[in-house]
Amino acid sequence: MPFDFTTMLSRDGQDAIAVETIPVPGAAIDPGFSRIPMWVADMNFATAPSITDALLARASHPAFGYFSPHQDFYDAIVNWQRTRNGVEGLEAKHIGYENGVLGGAATALRVLCSAGDAILLHSPTYIGFTHVLENYGYRIVLSPLYQDEDGVWRMDYADMDRKLKENHIHAAIFCTPHNPCGRVWTREEVEQAMEVYRKNDVTVISDEIWSDLVLPGHKHIPTQSVSEDARQRTIALYAPSKTFNLAGLVGSYHIIYNDRLRDRVDKEASLCHYNEMNVLWMHALIGAYSGTGAAWLDELRQVLGTNVWYAVKFIRSHFQGVSLAWPEGTYMLFLDCTGWCEAHGKTLDDLLKAGIRVGVIWQDGRPFHGACSIRMNLAVPTQVVKDAFARLDQYVFNA
Repeated sequence: MPFDFTTMLSRDGQDAIAVETIPVPGAAIDPGFSRIPMWVADMNFATAPSITDALLARASHPAFGYFSPHQDFYDAIVNWQRTRNGVEGLEAKHIGYENGVLGGAATALRVLCSAGDAILLHSPTYIGFTHVLENYGYRIVLSPLYQDEDGVWRMDYADMDRKLKENHIHAAIFCTPHNPCGRVWTREEVEQAMEVYRKNDVTVISDEIWSDLVLPGHKHIPTQSVSEDARQRTIALYAPSKTFNLAGLVGSYHIIYNDRLRDRVDKEASLCHYNEMNVLWMHALIGAYSGTGAAWLDELRQVLGTNVWYAVKFIRSHFQGVSLAWPEGTYMLFLDCTGWCEAHGKTLDDLLKAGIRVGVIWQDGRPFHGACSIRMNLAVPTQVVKDAFARLDQYVFNA
């Protein structure tokens, strides 16, 4: 492969919370075990070379004054959305900058809602949305996903409809692909969800930050693409940050086709006078959304597919009492450890600390509304995935 996805990237001293933080209070790594970062959702791979080339080229000019995004920025997004997602009719006027997807969601909610209003989310739920909604004083109403007889996560459309009506909800956050469950919704599923929202006059904030990271055999369906009504009632949020490991640069963009809705969101975003694009982020996006970036991403998806296949097979054959759905997108696993904890008389805290003692830094799934769950990041070289699960097998689950 022309890109290196086999070397474990050293991030010590490089401002990375993935290797500088242990997210479980009171947990520590025992002597003799190296650290394997498998928690926060960034990758332990070097980003695409087209991105570093673009950043270095811009940084070679020693002036970073006020600027306006140029046409290459908009063209890169339009071309990327067309070639990767089949989006037609997207124009520069439909695209707006946001200081991250969570910032974009907060801006949209300020337009749509008042403090105290109820917002519908599916659970398990991305922790960032929980924090944003709570901070702004909104009331979270959860519509739980459920697993069918094949273990596939599904939406409960009747439950969604009932809760929208009972709570007089007019705004919802829709996560597609879903984080932390890893579902890549089919066109039929997105259509059914958007029909529920249409019948209840709900404006949808669609988090599509994981849209590039669908695993082989699956395809992302943009929420705005399933009908003209969906196109007009949806604020879609995208970013290259998850795809290309650029979270530290900060930045995302919205796509809003509805003129009135877009005008209101843009005005709300302008009121704080800080929601402005960073010039280096602009050049990073242009480098990402290039031919080289696309080739790098295609190889990455193959590596992630291999990692997911290995991890799921290993867990199902070695960790009795641990269940999980097979992810279709993202690079995260969401483990249900209820059976194992009950069988061994252990708490989830016991299990989390046991993994960290052998250097596997994983994440408490309870803040994501998983009662006895652990969230794991597989965006590391395949051999490191194998090493991590060998440790968990020998020292934790089957010790």
